[in-house]
Amino acid sequence: MKNKLAYNTFTLTFENQVAHIEFNRPEKLNSMNLDFWREFPAAISTLSMSDDLRVLIISAQGPHFCAGMDLEVFQSPDKFPMGKDKARVSEAMRRFVMQLQQVFTDLEQLRVPVLTAIQGGCIGGALDLAAASDMRYCTKDAFFTIKEVELGITADLGTLQRLPSILPQGIVRELAYTGRNFSAAEADKFGLVNQVFETQEAMLDGVLQIASQIAAHSPLAVTGSKEMLNYSRDHGVDDSLKYMATWQSGMLCLEETMTIMQAKKQRKAPVLDPLRNVTGLFAE
Repeated sequence: MKNKLAYNTFTLTFENQVAHIEFNRPEKLNSMNLDFWREFPAAISTLSMSDDLRVLIISAQGPHFCAGMDLEVFQSPDKFPMGKDKARVSEAMRRFVMQLQQVFTDLEQLRVPVLTAIQGGCIGGALDLAAASDMRYCTKDAFFTIKEVELGITADLGTLQRLPSILPQGIVRELAYTGRNFSAAEADKFGLVNQVFETQEAMLDGVLQIASQIAAHSPLAVTGSKEMLNYSRDHGVDDSLKYMATWQSGMLCLEETMTIMQAKKQRKAPVLDPLRNVTGLFAE
C-alpha cells in the first residue's frame, strides 16, 4: 500500500503497519457529505485487502471530530429516494439505509482493530462510526450526541444496535430519547471511551502508542481476538466457545508461537509474517 492516499474528505496515511484516516474538512465540521459516502467505504475496502495492515486509527482535524450526516445528502433528489409511488420509494429507501449501514458494518468487520480518536463533537452518524470501532478515545472537551431525534428521525446506522452492548440500557435510552449531549466525563464513567486526554495532541500520541503495541503482536492472534469478541457479543457463551474451538483448530500456528517465545528469550522483537493479502474475487 502507498504511504499516503489522497481523498477529498480525509487523508489516509500508512506507516509502520498502522493506517491513519484523518478527516480534513474542519470548516464543515467534518460532516459526512456525498464525497465521504463514496470515499470512506472505498478506503475501508482498500485497507481490508492489505496484507501489511495491523491497526487503523481514525481521527479528525479541527475542534470537532464530526458533525454527522451532511444535509446535502438529504437535499440531493438524484441520490435520496423520492417519488409518488410510496411502495417503490419505501423499498428504495430501505435499500438505501442498508447500504449506508453496511459502510459501518464493513468498518466493524475490518480484520484489524479500529481505534477512533475524538475531540469536540461526535454527533449523529459520527457516533454510529465510533460505535462500530473497537476502541474509542477522547479529549476532555468531547461530547457525544444521538442527534437524530431532534430532527424527527430514528437513528438508523447502528448506534441503537451497538451502543447497548457498550453502555447501560438506561443510558442509551436516555440519550436516544432526549438527544442531549453526553460528556467526556460520562463517556469515561460508563465505558464508552477507553481513556480521556487533556489535549488532542496528547490523545493522538497516546492512541499511536497503543496502536504500536497492537501492531507488535501476531496479526493472526489479533484478528482472531477481534473475530471472537465480535462473535461472542452477538451469540451465547456455548455457541461462542464452540466457534472458538473451531477457529483454534484451524488458525493456531505453533511455529509462530515458537518464534515469539524464542524472540522473548533473546530479548528482541519477533519477525512475524503478515496476514495473507486479500484480492478481489478471481482478480488477476
